[in-house]
Amino acid sequence: MRKSSVVPVWLPWPLPARWVVTGFAEVGDQRTGARASVVALTGPSLVEGPADMLLIAEEPGIGLGAAFAGLDGPDPGTGFDEGPPNAKIEVLGHPAPLWCVDGEDDRAVYAGEALGNWLWAICWPADAGCMIALAELSLVDARDHDLDVPFGAFSPRLED
Repeated sequence: MRKSSVVPVWLPWPLPARWVVTGFAEVGDQRTGARASVVALTGPSLVEGPADMLLIAEEPGIGLGAAFAGLDGPDPGTGFDEGPPNAKIEVLGHPAPLWCVDGEDDRAVYAGEALGNWLWAICWPADAGCMIALAELSLVDARDHDLDVPFGAFSPRLED
């Protein structure tokens, strides 16, 4: 997947303490390459108990991030980015603003833009979303790195 992806394959690096990668997914075909990529992660929540996170990069209009967020349309929707951002995440050494998006109640959804593509960060349970605002995540594009990442059991979040 890494080499065939047209969009970044975002990976927080270094990973937060005790977090592991639990899967990868993509949307696309062999002719045009992956137009959306997903990295699944699992680890301890900053609040309590375990947490899951999906980091999604996708071309506008694909709709994968919106589907995982529980939205009807393909993108975050009109006006999602009005006002100051709710969080900032470092992407390739630069701050990328993220805004909260109203999705399903059981998850926290953030959306923004990085390198001309949608950047989605979706966390379960909803209170695990504070990771996005507080953990000072720094994303690298896994297409450009050969990292020795720790892996865990495959995420059931990717089975739907």
